[in-house]
Amino acid sequence: MSALVDEGEVRSPCTSVCTIDDATGLCVGCYRSLDEIAGWIGLSADQKRAVIAKLPSRRALHGDAIESRRGRTVRND
Repeated sequence: MSALVDEGEVRSPCTSVCTIDDATGLCVGCYRSLDEIAGWIGLSADQKRAVIAKLPSRRALHGDAIESRRGRTVRND
């Protein structure tokens, strides 16, 4: 695999935390759903960008609750 990245390539938002929150069905690391994670490789660049665009609002909506279930405090600096 080349170290060079295609200009149109969209990198995965994975943070290597890879744990699904039971209450929301979202990954506690990247806030994607299981379907989005599993289908990532098959998505077009535009579809990947659309998924990534949703992640900040998911974090804002669910982040505190997810982190509290994990026993952590969220900092939204």
